[in-house]
Amino acid sequence: MTLRVLIVKTSSMGDVLHTLPALTDACQALGDVRFDWVVEENFAQIPSWHFAVDRVIPVAIRRWRKNWFSNAIRQERKAFIRQLRLQQYDYVIDAQGLIKSAFLITRKADGVKHGLDKRSAREPIASWFYDVKHYVAKDLHAVERIRQLFAKSLQYSLSRDVGDYAIAKHFVTHLPQDHGQYLVFLHSTTRDNKHWTEDAWRELIALVESTGLKVKLPWGSQLEHERSLRLAQGFSHVDVLPKLSLAEVASVLAGAKAVVSVDTGLSHLAAALDKPNITLYGPTDPQLIGGYGSNQNSLISAQKNMQSILADDVFCQLSSLIHG
Repeated sequence: MTLRVLIVKTSSMGDVLHTLPALTDACQALGDVRFDWVVEENFAQIPSWHFAVDRVIPVAIRRWRKNWFSNAIRQERKAFIRQLRLQQYDYVIDAQGLIKSAFLITRKADGVKHGLDKRSAREPIASWFYDVKHYVAKDLHAVERIRQLFAKSLQYSLSRDVGDYAIAKHFVTHLPQDHGQYLVFLHSTTRDNKHWTEDAWRELIALVESTGLKVKLPWGSQLEHERSLRLAQGFSHVDVLPKLSLAEVASVLAGAKAVVSVDTGLSHLAAALDKPNITLYGPTDPQLIGGYGSNQNSLISAQKNMQSILADDVFCQLSSLIHG
């Protein structure tokens, strides 16, 4: 009989991507298991890329809380709960570990509710809303924490192999025509102190010209578009991409020879697509939430600031990925 499991993992992009290997584990261990997934609307494309996901249920807590009591938002919330309760589940796994996910979503789903215990959850009160609570050590990488949560919830032994996101093959038939002939530079991130300087990016772009590879620059906001244009100015081997959907960005990443990124959600997407990637870290520590998977490389500032990372050092590491 097919096991029906609901996943509650709503955000952020990196956290959603970090959940994917646990689904692959469950399928390998249990065979006949299918998942539905509650996720923030901005990331709703991601779960659909995994072969074991049947239904994606978008939620919009980030948008709703701006006008929570308006009639339109109340109607959206009611419609969401109706969608949530269409299916009775054998297991409901809250992989978010937050009060908002546990109270607003998990407790309203139909099924036995599993989650992290008060020692393990980011917000211990969230554990009050679970029927079954599991201990998972906090000093593990985020991917391994979720893999352990799923294994304990669904009662199977966890393999020691590196987790498999299992989404790269989704894009095999959607690769750009020039796949393998370009690099992708992910220069945009949410915090100013995680940005690499524009001068350093342009120095790296200049160094890359000798490889014969193109450089593609995706962007999301108007500010990111303007930065992309400044970085590309004067370089014939740089393409500033048009505004793309998340799936379209994933297709571009899937076709890249290699990626250089700052600490951003799209860096985790590159990892999930098994692309060779160098992520630049200044003030953040990649040990628990850094790139996970094969060919994931970190260049960490000893001074904990992005300005100290040199383009020559990045290019040296990049060259080994390109020619390795």
